Amino acid sequence: MSRSRRFRAHLLGLAVALSGALPLAAHAAQCAAPGQWQVAGETRATNALMAELAKADVVLLGEQHDRMDHHRWQLHTLAALHAHRPNMAIGLEMLPREAQPALDAWVAGELDEREFLAQSEWRQAWGFNPELYLPILHFARMQRLPLLALNVTPALRGRLASDGWEAVPEQERFGITPPAPAPPVYRAALEAVFARHVEGDSDPAALERFIAAQLIWDRAMATALADAAANGTLVAGLMGHGHLANGDGVPHQLDALGLDNHRSLLTWSPGPDCTPPRAQADAFYALGDEAPFQLAPPARLEVMIGKHPDGVRIQRIAPDSVAASNDLAEGDVILTAAGVPVATPADLTAVVARQAPGTLLPLTLQRDGERQEVQVRFPAAAP
Repeated sequence: MSRSRRFRAHLLGLAVALSGALPLAAHAAQCAAPGQWQVAGETRATNALMAELAKADVVLLGEQHDRMDHHRWQLHTLAALHAHRPNMAIGLEMLPREAQPALDAWVAGELDEREFLAQSEWRQAWGFNPELYLPILHFARMQRLPLLALNVTPALRGRLASDGWEAVPEQERFGITPPAPAPPVYRAALEAVFARHVEGDSDPAALERFIAAQLIWDRAMATALADAAANGTLVAGLMGHGHLANGDGVPHQLDALGLDNHRSLLTWSPGPDCTPPRAQADAFYALGDEAPFQLAPPARLEVMIGKHPDGVRIQRIAPDSVAASNDLAEGDVILTAAGVPVATPADLTAVVARQAPGTLLPLTLQRDGERQEVQVRFPAAAP
């Protein structure tokens, strides 16, 4: 049993023992209020819990990528851990290994925000609004905490999943070894995700490639975290909650690498009846109603796009979407957006995401071999 699972089991046993001695009214009082932590049914304050968590080698902080409140919670937790363990590094799922020089230069104060986003190729690699992450990046720079690129590119994941490990030279794998097989429950969850994203009968070979790619993703992050923790550094990893919930994903790969002193943290929004979280983690941070303080969702054309020698090709258009209402068509090749050439899907996504509600976006298209200029109108903001 890993130390993470022993940690949960110890606290769960404590909570069960206490529950037998408490009246029913006291049980309800144990539901965590916003700003408190829930550990195995027990409410904990931040100061005491952080002192325990800071003894770990790796602490994983799960997120929903587009939730500003999740990133604020991550920042506060990072600051609390740092107060207990100054020798600390922060790992980012958001960037592949190739972005490490840009992260190093940012921490050293050699780049401003614009230069960092350009040199790290943030928008191409991640796509989520950098405003969500900049407070954390500034915290690391101000404290001179190393930032670590945990990920690898989709292209490398695809090569390893499709061609196999022997087909990719070791020096191109960043020291990543083949992942441990997925536990049955995690594999079933990945199969469900795959089924939601394919139409009709799924191809068994495609399913296996998808699962292999996800395991490579987990293993890549686990490898980077374990390597950084080997010198006595506390490493905090920021990643999507699906990569750490229930002890699967990255925690499972850390165990396989021989690093079992890790903890997984998630957020939780308790309901009126204090229904326990569905996922499992070592600790949950209770959030209140943060809906008024989220970033507005980015503008979207709601199209599936792919590469084309001349730009970006529209492969599919969602019904009742901005693209459909503005007479864009499948097969159109977008050459420029707002006068900016688009060479990759990420280029177009970045331009569209900056579009304000109720405004026009000029596009240059290639349709049936002819160039066309169109104006795409985005709907006004809801009152």
